Amino acid sequence: MIRMRPAARVSSKYLAVKRRGMAEYRAYSVGIDGHFVGFEALVCADDVEAIGKAKRLVDGHDIELWSGDRFVIRLSRTPHVD
Repeated sequence: MIRMRPAARVSSKYLAVKRRGMAEYRAYSVGIDGHFVGFEALVCADDVEAIGKAKRLVDGHDIELWSGDRFVIRLSRTPHVD
């Protein structure tokens, strides 16, 4: 007898996003001590759109943009001077 594992449950929100070809991102605010102090969920067509939206969130804190467990970019609250 073969036993099958039950299918993993996936939220309907996730399925709707995937059907439209959109991806879920999180833009994390980084505190002065380097720890995340908050986040904003973003649904975007691609990394370019997500980065554009995340840039608007930079206000007093660095922002780290993630797509699931994939790091996308860190946006600094102050421009780097070379």
